[in-house]
Amino acid sequence: MLSQTNDGVIIAVRVVPRAGRSGIAGTREGALLVRLNAAPVDGAANAELIEVIADAIDVPRRSISITAGEKSRRKTVHVSGLSLDEVRFRLQ
Repeated sequence: MLSQTNDGVIIAVRVVPRAGRSGIAGTREGALLVRLNAAPVDGAANAELIEVIADAIDVPRRSISITAGEKSRRKTVHVSGLSLDEVRFRLQ
């Protein structure tokens, strides 16, 4: 689910669009489960995903990018500037 890179952390994410409320809802299939209120239209769900993760780990949105799966429910998200231990602690 989490892996360290030279400049940050990679997070495997599974999203559930059109949920009643946005937020992190645990793990599923070896990935962080994130429920999103937004529909997957015109990048709205991806923008909300970045916002939810940024709020959860207390980093600016510019520190987070989607590196794979922009049009999929399974995504890979890169968080720059934090260590694996910091991200793990902040997600708890």
